[in-house]
Amino acid sequence: MTQELDKDLPLREDLARLDRLLGEVLREQAGDETYHEVRAIPLEVHATAGALPMLERLSPAATTALVRACSLYAQLYNIAEDLHHTRRRRAHRQAGSAPQQGSLSRALSALHGAGLPLARLTAMLADANVTAVLTAHPTEVQRQSVLDAHRAVRRFLSRLHYPDVTPDDEADLELRLRRAILALWQTSEIRHFRMSVADEIENGVAYHPLSFFTALPRIYDALGRGIAERWGERPRLPSFLRVGSWIGGDRDGNPNVDASVLRLASDRQAETAFAHYFYELSGLYRELSLSSRMVSVSAAVDALSAVSPDDAESRREEPYRRALATIEGRLGATARALQLPVGGRWCAGEPYADAQAVIADLALIADSLEAHGSAILAGGRLLRLRRALDVFGFYLMPLDLRQHADIHASTVAELFAQAGLEEYLALDEAARVRVLRRELATPRLLYSPFLEYSAPVQKELAIFREAARVKMALGDGAITQSIISNCAAVSDLLALALLMKETGLLRIVDGSPVGSVNIVPLFETIGDLRAGAGIMRELFALPWYRQLLQSRGMLQEVMLGYSDSNKDGGYLTSQWELYRAEQQLVEVFAGAGVRLQLFHGRGGSVGRGGGPSYEAIIAQPAGSVAGRIRITEQGEVITAKFSDPDIAARNLEALVAATLEATLAEDRRDATDTALLSELSADAYAAYRALVEMPGFMQYFLEATPVTAIAKLNIGSRPASRKSLTSIRDLRAIPWVFSWSQSRLMLPGWYGVGSAVEAYLERHGDAGADALRALYRDSPFFRVVLSNMEQVLAKADLDLARRYASLVADRALSDAVFSTIEAEWQHTLAAFYAITGQSRLLEHNPTLARSLDTRLPYLDAMGVLQVELLRRLREESDDAEALYAIHLTINGVAAGLRNSG
Repeated sequence: MTQELDKDLPLREDLARLDRLLGEVLREQAGDETYHEVRAIPLEVHATAGALPMLERLSPAATTALVRACSLYAQLYNIAEDLHHTRRRRAHRQAGSAPQQGSLSRALSALHGAGLPLARLTAMLADANVTAVLTAHPTEVQRQSVLDAHRAVRRFLSRLHYPDVTPDDEADLELRLRRAILALWQTSEIRHFRMSVADEIENGVAYHPLSFFTALPRIYDALGRGIAERWGERPRLPSFLRVGSWIGGDRDGNPNVDASVLRLASDRQAETAFAHYFYELSGLYRELSLSSRMVSVSAAVDALSAVSPDDAESRREEPYRRALATIEGRLGATARALQLPVGGRWCAGEPYADAQAVIADLALIADSLEAHGSAILAGGRLLRLRRALDVFGFYLMPLDLRQHADIHASTVAELFAQAGLEEYLALDEAARVRVLRRELATPRLLYSPFLEYSAPVQKELAIFREAARVKMALGDGAITQSIISNCAAVSDLLALALLMKETGLLRIVDGSPVGSVNIVPLFETIGDLRAGAGIMRELFALPWYRQLLQSRGMLQEVMLGYSDSNKDGGYLTSQWELYRAEQQLVEVFAGAGVRLQLFHGRGGSVGRGGGPSYEAIIAQPAGSVAGRIRITEQGEVITAKFSDPDIAARNLEALVAATLEATLAEDRRDATDTALLSELSADAYAAYRALVEMPGFMQYFLEATPVTAIAKLNIGSRPASRKSLTSIRDLRAIPWVFSWSQSRLMLPGWYGVGSAVEAYLERHGDAGADALRALYRDSPFFRVVLSNMEQVLAKADLDLARRYASLVADRALSDAVFSTIEAEWQHTLAAFYAITGQSRLLEHNPTLARSLDTRLPYLDAMGVLQVELLRRLREESDDAEALYAIHLTINGVAAGLRNSG
């Protein structure tokens, strides 16, 4: 126990320091009354089971101050915990502890210990693709200004633990910390404007200078060293790990995304990449001051030096600097040709054709350095820059396109109509496939510049034309995927292929199709997941499509939607149907001789597929990873995972480690019991659908959660629903999950499991209980399902949720729905304990338990405040002060829970 306390001593010191400094700011800025009320919250919440009677006597101004104080406590505690986790990992490495789960070191050691040949490892890496894809889904409620202040707090807090800190240093750092906390207190947490897609683009690219430019090269270096240490040879690693983006290309349900926005996104991404390269070239120029009196450079470097724009006399004997000036000059000419508002010191010479040409010139410098005994200088910044150019290219992030299948279909229908062909939307599926195959077989276009088309059709075609221009300007890797939301038939994929042919993204060469962008179906609902494998089997049977796949290396990506499948079928059914869909896809692809790449559309919350990435990948069905996996990262999770280089490196490292193990580990066995899980899923689905189909359920959801207030919060450029808030079908999955998180029911992450287990035990008795426990012991999939559910259950609070239920005007409806939910909650807790053998939640996760103990009192207080403010707003709908305070509570709860959207 003493050792455990010592381990966490730095964290306790940080929390105490932050607590003291925030208290000083509160007392100074909000007065003694608010200060004492905030200090009393942990005791009062505990003593009154969340009643907080003192809230009834606070003025509106004091209430707002209290909300902000609670939120700020949660935010600062998050920072301290993240910093402590980083510290503990470094301590483990310094102590020579066994590698931690999710680390490259552990994954490589396990594979080497199992006798994996190096040739097999390098072959897998040569064909690998691991990508974290940033999306703009709006659950990141905190402003960049607030996040900047958070980073300052982390920086100063970290420096306080340096071993050589003097008393004067400590006083200075404390003052800086207090300034940062004061700035946070005096900064508005709420955007007074609606975010535009341009704002989201800026937020997305900002993570590269913050973390990705540092973290990604670091991981490649660690992987190379790790392989060399174990296999005795350091192979040249391909750039298989990347960060991608949807921001500016995802127009499903977002009318604000058009061709001009796609151009803005690609330009800002390119500008960010080029700015980094100019910065690194400038650094190399300073470092490589080697004199021709001391070293003999290669003929290739001598040739680069001979045409240098740097003709200063002081550089006459410094060939590497002159060569680097040549490279920087050509890169400057490239930026100018691309009309990017960024450059270096020189702009001279012929623009580079692509990033590989820049890499080739840098390789000449590296080869020369190695040839005259300066190989160590070829590492470091030069090696990192070469890797960065290979990873980020001229485009920074591969940008995905996405649109709803119905929009594609209506665009095709108008092209058909204007060309005097069939009435496309009136055709059945077989007829649609027939006419699409006919049009795809010929290079003739349907579009005519001499005809007039509707604005929506012009907009869609312009997007694809702009994508073709971006690929031509920035490189083929700039846009490689076009995703079809709500894909439900083969014709949905062929319709997209036709639009690509009309806009130059697909060409007919010598009678065969050649595509430059992958056509990606997104199977989202339970029905779509069940039909997905059949759709792909039918698609692969088409000779024309197989020819198209040949032009793409026989690789087909399939995206799976975690959010909508959960909203459609509930937690357990969603998880199981996703798993079964993957198994079936693996079988279909193997039979067709097509390589499978799965794209997992996961959100931050467990209800939307969230949870630890390492465990999620390890729990995938056998054969479904095969070295290739793409995963969405969205909302507040992007900030939590990638706002710091150390944290970003850890999270990206976990993706790589899990992919290696899931692909190459020989002892992986699929211990899922299909019959058992299918039986559980059926009962869970029935329980979930019975709830959401209860008469008046939608009214309950609208009144017992802050969903309508969330819709007014400026946290994204997309509307909260595709059509209205009167139907669960039309409501976006994000506000659906986000709202249940705010009301602390966390319903999408557990509902239905208890009924399913109870029904199973009624049918199978003791043998059923043994089977469930064996499944938990042997199946990584089932273990992850229950582990993620456990975290949700630990964050939920039925007493607080009952307060939200009191907001429903119809008391009978409120009682009926809440009593149903409460009963299922009890069943689910009982089921979890019975299967796992635990006696309490988080029994084996003391880190999260400690974290929740620290912050839950403040989150509970914000929840109680939110209920009362919602009540007040519904009595006076134009109460702007109440709405502002509600938005503050939404911010605070989301920040405290961390994965609520």
